[in-house]
Amino acid sequence: MNFSLLLHLTKQDLVDRYTGSILGAAWTFIMPLVNILIFTLVFSRIMGMKLSSLGLDLGQYSYSVYLVIGVLAWNLFASTLTRVTNVFHEKAPIIGKVSLPLFFLPLYVLVSELIIYFISNVFFIIFLVIIDFDFSRYWLWWPVVLLAQQMLAYALGLIFAILSVFIQDIKQFVGVLTQLWFWMTPIVYVVDILPEGWKPLFLLNPFYHIVNSLRDVLMLHSAPAIFPLACILFLATAMLGFGLWLGHRLERDIRDFI
Repeated sequence: MNFSLLLHLTKQDLVDRYTGSILGAAWTFIMPLVNILIFTLVFSRIMGMKLSSLGLDLGQYSYSVYLVIGVLAWNLFASTLTRVTNVFHEKAPIIGKVSLPLFFLPLYVLVSELIIYFISNVFFIIFLVIIDFDFSRYWLWWPVVLLAQQMLAYALGLIFAILSVFIQDIKQFVGVLTQLWFWMTPIVYVVDILPEGWKPLFLLNPFYHIVNSLRDVLMLHSAPAIFPLACILFLATAMLGFGLWLGHRLERDIRDFI
């Protein structure tokens, strides 16, 4: 895919999602803010005490910072995964008329969602400045963690996108998967509130390591654990390779079915 086409699709995607909406782009931030507000009001006291016991004490804003880091990252991951899964169906009219590099088509979704994520984090950083938060050089790890996260989302989404052409239930499956995955990740809660027997299960959850890494670099001012990130990058690369191989094997059938 050439750069100008990718730019056009990204721009069109950002325009289309707000067409006909009175509040327009504000809706991108309203729902995350509502969720953050609800979770903060419900869990702030309980989780605030847990965070203090773990050395994550930023005063009255500890849980808010902890929560926002996780929620914004999860929204980016889940939205990328869901939209890449559906991309062949959404762009079927274009695919049928124009010769596109089919398996790089979802890149515009990746770029579009990253733009929304960065805009959301501008507001988050402004909030951190207001509360006199200390920034550090460890924030330079942020793009590395983000790379691992989005490679995983793109690779998974691409595999599901290919399968969804032949299996209609994939879309619903991904919806259920993201709901379960959200609650199986310590985004709104601290893993220490769970029984001891549950904790080893989190080690198998890639997003557990991603959100922990983000909190390490953004909140604790420390380097992330390298081994889990390396494993996630390796897994994502292997899955992306498999997705591209599977897609090329089935490309003719995909175009026929669409």
